Amino acid sequence: MKKNYKKPIRSWILCVTMAAAIAVCAAGCSKTDQGDSKDAADQNVWEDGSVLGEGEKEFVLTIVDKEGEETGVEIHTDEETVGAALLDLGVIDGEDGDYGLYVKTVNGITADYETDGVYWAFYINDEYAQTGVDATTITEGADYSFRIEE
Repeated sequence: MKKNYKKPIRSWILCVTMAAAIAVCAAGCSKTDQGDSKDAADQNVWEDGSVLGEGEKEFVLTIVDKEGEETGVEIHTDEETVGAALLDLGVIDGEDGDYGLYVKTVNGITADYETDGVYWAFYINDEYAQTGVDATTITEGADYSFRIEE
């Protein structure tokens, strides 16, 4: 009498295939989590009085966090706009939106209106900016700041 070995072999192959699929899914989830952690770890954070970059143009950027703590950094760049200089140095990060760059992170601090009801407001010479940071041409002697606001 001839035994049928095909059924156990198919079951074994199916089990191995499912185990491999589960392992791939678990590894994919781990990489995403590690990627998020890496992004947070890659955020640049500077202390008050730091001097960043190199170039012909220079300006001061003041960062005011949620608690009102101020951090002033001196920026040196050859970029044309404040936004390009700050993005290039990793001081700010955000998303492109309908009105230009929506800044969500400044000096490693994230403020996202959709999640926590606060946002980064951009100021020029202590007045709320009428242009976005990515459309603001660097002006010699101007003071720029980002402040968390509700």
